[in-house]
Amino acid sequence: MKKIKIALRNLTLLTLLLSSFIACDKDFANIDSDIINNDNATHFDTGSRKFDVIAYTKALEPIQTNALPLNLLGVYTEDPGSNYGRSTASFVSQIRGNTTDPDFGTNPIIDSVVLTVPYFSTPTGVDSNGRTEFNLDSIFGNSPINLSIYESNYFLRDFDPNAPELGSPQNYYANKSTGSNLISNEQLEGQLLYQNTNFKADPIQIILTEGEDEIEARLSPAMRIKFDDVIVQQFWQEKIIDMAGQTELSNINNFNDYFRGIYFKAEPNITDDPGQLMLLNMTSNSSSIIIYYTKDAFTEGADRVKTAYTFNFTGNRVNFIANDFTISNGNETTGDENLFLKGGQGSIAEIKLFGGDDLDSDNLTDNTFELFKKEFVETDDNGNFISSKKLINEANLIFYVNQNEVNEGEPNRIYIYDMNNNIALADYFFDTANTIFPEFSRSNHLVPLEREDNEATGDGIRYKIRITEHLNNLILRDSTNVKLGLSVSVNVNLEGASVQYDLLNDNDDDKVPVSSILTPRGTVLYGNNTLEEEKKLYLEVFFTEPNN
Repeated sequence: MKKIKIALRNLTLLTLLLSSFIACDKDFANIDSDIINNDNATHFDTGSRKFDVIAYTKALEPIQTNALPLNLLGVYTEDPGSNYGRSTASFVSQIRGNTTDPDFGTNPIIDSVVLTVPYFSTPTGVDSNGRTEFNLDSIFGNSPINLSIYESNYFLRDFDPNAPELGSPQNYYANKSTGSNLISNEQLEGQLLYQNTNFKADPIQIILTEGEDEIEARLSPAMRIKFDDVIVQQFWQEKIIDMAGQTELSNINNFNDYFRGIYFKAEPNITDDPGQLMLLNMTSNSSSIIIYYTKDAFTEGADRVKTAYTFNFTGNRVNFIANDFTISNGNETTGDENLFLKGGQGSIAEIKLFGGDDLDSDNLTDNTFELFKKEFVETDDNGNFISSKKLINEANLIFYVNQNEVNEGEPNRIYIYDMNNNIALADYFFDTANTIFPEFSRSNHLVPLEREDNEATGDGIRYKIRITEHLNNLILRDSTNVKLGLSVSVNVNLEGASVQYDLLNDNDDDKVPVSSILTPRGTVLYGNNTLEEEKKLYLEVFFTEPNN
């Protein structure tokens, strides 16, 4: 009897399940759609159209370089024959001690002062001596530079006293200015603390030892400088240690006015080598200046006590960037044959889709944008969306690299953005971020540079930028046809969380992406006005439409 009940129950369940499938199938078969239904499910065609755009080079006025998340230091020279010559990047930073109003104890005497700034690096293995091997990231070039480090005499203020609104932050610019006043070398170059005319980033793991043999710590590759000059050590002794208990060290404001910062100055070395430029994270807790000193023990007759006082590079920091080349503005009306993109204090490209037109109040004639919109959607008299005629499957801007104008070193990524509102396009936020490997982040929207034979060092062929969601916003959601900006990018992830940075001109709305400021790379792309028809810049749209 029990087996019979189980069999009947299973049969009942099976019957109900089959009934639900039949019901679902019937419901599905009777659901009609404006796009696809039983009668026209196969009556669709796919196609593509190319639309003209206008694109031209825009040379950048001095860029805002305070409050950057990272900092550039060094000298970078494009290969001979390039359109871009040498760029030199230096910076000044405030420092802050780990405590205010420090007590250094009785009879404190400095043993050593050490500056450490880690490089971006990736471990690759272990050598035969047990030392970890590294590859350095974000290092451009491989020749030595002249590096000088000074105490700065220039006060980096927080607020702009000349701003119309009280409490507005003070901006500083790449040309060593506040916008209204230039900063002189004499103001930046106080006490010389270090100089090396043959400085180059070293990928070797740093091993700290206690005595002769005992390993105390292993550090990733870093700029690690020991201020071992007698005069320099005396400077730190008098400037910091001997000032214990004084008002200069009693709070942050007093200290920032008393010790105004550290100036890292890069120059070409004496043999005029191409140089090397480094991207540094000065906000890291590992970026520091540590004063190691001894003081008397509390117990009379006991050994002196070893201790340390740490400064980090918090507070204001400003990058200074100088170029020995010029970039000309392009033709806003016809567009350019070539688009010159250069990071740092360089250039971007401006792009106008559909000639830069937007909806107008003239109902008698249609401009280029209105013709495009009416091709894809039905609109009312005010240009508002009613229904679709064609569905946009994909929309791309494809930029071919002009290898006649570049000599290697092309950036792997470029970045496109809304210049009217200084934000990323909708496609950027629909794409997936990769924080572990930024080179592959947002790669559906911002396709990395395609290279010959897919080799990492191969010549660049083209970049593809998908703007499907941006175009759908234009035709389906009545968005404004804004002007687009195009720049090189050191890390496209930076644009998701960072504001854009100011340009020193009369237009407060002009901004530049931070990921463009933080790279010295440059490239040259074919524009819309080139005679190379197969490499000409177009907007290519793939779509689906009914064939009846």
